[in-house]
Amino acid sequence: MFVLYFRSMKSKSIIIFNQKGVRRYWDADKELWHFSVIDVVRVLTESASPKRYWSDLKIKLQSEESEVYEKIVRLKLIASDGKKRDTDCFSTEDLFRVIQSIPSPKAEPFKVWLARVGYERIEETENPELSMDRAMKTYLQKGYSKSWINQRLKSIEVRKDLTDEWEERGVRDHRIFQEKAAERFF
Repeated sequence: MFVLYFRSMKSKSIIIFNQKGVRRYWDADKELWHFSVIDVVRVLTESASPKRYWSDLKIKLQSEESEVYEKIVRLKLIASDGKKRDTDCFSTEDLFRVIQSIPSPKAEPFKVWLARVGYERIEETENPELSMDRAMKTYLQKGYSKSWINQRLKSIEVRKDLTDEWEERGVRDHRIFQEKAAERFF
């Protein structure tokens, strides 16, 4: 089973996956994480040479004309020697697609988890109440009280109603939503 821990909420550059560091980068413009694919390959394959493993897999993806190959992002991440080096990275979604291409017993639990989460989301599409049940269970597992959870779910609903109203009135930019929210509360 894989385990994902955040080393520090303030240090958003490394996460711990099965007790091994995985470098990541937050792209504020696109509002998404990019993860070092070599770090993920190292964790999932325990290859003696994860760079070589990734190089071979990259060639395979390119020869198969995989769309994933086109989505590699080169970012300067801090290497083990403390220097910033160009590193192949993927967004979370694209990284999941790469992981599905890794033939490793260590990748299997992750693939099973992805399949289960995908199935759960399909079920939630057919019955949206299931997503509310999942949110409730997740908050309970994190130790929140039922009254806090109910208040949180109500506030989400109120915020959704508010943003729907703004959208109906022509507000399209999320920064304007934030400005309107600030005006409303101050």
